[in-house]
Amino acid sequence: MSWIYLIIAILAEVVGTTFMKLSQGFSKLLPSIMIFVFYGLSLTLLTLSLKKIDVSVAYAIWSGLGTAFIATIGILLFKESVSIVKVLSIFMIIAGVIGLNLAEGTHGGEDNILQSIQINTENDIS
Repeated sequence: MSWIYLIIAILAEVVGTTFMKLSQGFSKLLPSIMIFVFYGLSLTLLTLSLKKIDVSVAYAIWSGLGTAFIATIGILLFKESVSIVKVLSIFMIIAGVIGLNLAEGTHGGEDNILQSIQINTENDIS
């Protein structure tokens, strides 16, 4: 379920950022309100995803894929300039996200930290 939260958090962040552009510097009311709605939703879901996903992995995926999606939306929807460097950079972001996912199983992560805190707390109580 944590991965589903993360995916929806990314999509909500992308929608919120798109509304930033559509708000024209907070001069349009509905898009301005939607920025806060979607960013609130995104951060809530990102927080829920952290129950099972390491913060380093979740945040990197959230920000990396969000950036790649927004760059793509900028090119396709808002007719921003496109260059080979921009396209290659988007692919490198995606490759980095894939690399983080592949490397996720190679470290002890949150369970070791929580176990260490629990042991230290038990020792303090004794």
